Amino acid sequence: MNEMMPLENAVLPPGIRSRFVSDINGLRIHMLEAGFEVQDRPCVLLLHGFPELAYSWRKVMLPLAAAGFHVVAPDLRGYGRTTGWDGDYDGDLGSFRLLNAVRDAIGLISALGHRSVAAVVGHDFGSPVAAWCALVRPDVFRSVALMSAPVAGPPVLPFDTANNPPQQGSPGASIHEELAKLDRPRKHYQWYYSTRQANADMRDCPQGVHAFLRSYYHHKSADWKQNRPFRLKSWTAEELAKMPTYYIMDLDKGMAATVAEEMPSASQIAACRWLPDSELSVYSAEYERTGFQGGLQWYRRGTEGIDTAELQLFSGRTIDVPSIFIAGKQDWGTYQRPGNFERMRESVCTRMLGCHLIEGAGHWVQQEQADRVSELLIEFLQGQ
Repeated sequence: MNEMMPLENAVLPPGIRSRFVSDINGLRIHMLEAGFEVQDRPCVLLLHGFPELAYSWRKVMLPLAAAGFHVVAPDLRGYGRTTGWDGDYDGDLGSFRLLNAVRDAIGLISALGHRSVAAVVGHDFGSPVAAWCALVRPDVFRSVALMSAPVAGPPVLPFDTANNPPQQGSPGASIHEELAKLDRPRKHYQWYYSTRQANADMRDCPQGVHAFLRSYYHHKSADWKQNRPFRLKSWTAEELAKMPTYYIMDLDKGMAATVAEEMPSASQIAACRWLPDSELSVYSAEYERTGFQGGLQWYRRGTEGIDTAELQLFSGRTIDVPSIFIAGKQDWGTYQRPGNFERMRESVCTRMLGCHLIEGAGHWVQQEQADRVSELLIEFLQGQ
């Protein structure tokens, strides 16, 4: 198999370069970087989510570099041009443990000559990775910006059960059974993403990967005017079913069919300034080549509890470095896990310096409202 080449300069803004760093925890990591011309600048590490790439940070990298930082955005394990990960559904799921992702991040910045970073910034699934970076190695990750996915802290250990044994009640129906019993039967997208057929459903969908991604990004953005999120009362089927179908899906549909119903018109696509078709083509070319299973492994790690016991080692630990939360005001991601947003602000992050919900942005906040996100990140970094 031929070794992957860097991204072509033609698809990158001038001042951002694409290159590889080898032998990082078993990976050959593809990364984008800006601000590399001047030595010894403080580093900012940007971690993307699903279905994204390092390329998702292209609009904030140059403003951060202009503010004096060496800006690094890798394709995470499972994505893009980074290689060395197991993309087989029956392969090594354990390599997608959150602490192994922290090891990937530390290995990369160390290879780049940094002993610490000014901030680690995570969007979507990159948010919990960034949170764990800051929680377990605050000496390395000296501040953290969480975007679009609040974090609830480490899983708890049962407490005082030796003296007060828990009452043994009859097990109730699971959330999945309850969702399936609704008048309009439903299912949770994360458990759908954990199924064997999810990758092929998206990779081989009738409309093609490019059209699938266009409808998926549109459906979760502020361009889809029905995105008007609010706090949910509880983790119950009736409450979860209030969310759009990209989160709580119809039971008999896959994700490609789900978002196809919200495919934007040709005029809407032409009017989309934050993701023109030429930029979407960078994503679709990568996912046509790799498929989606690498990204889906991260969901399986969570739904199957691969690293729950390992993460319980940190039960009760908080994130004590300066932190900030940024999301789109039209993003359901802030509320998709009832109580997590409040828990993050009140107890998980002990030095939370701001929570910003940006008007005119849905889930893809660093692309939809790049100027405002850049301003907030620079203000946060310069305040440390």
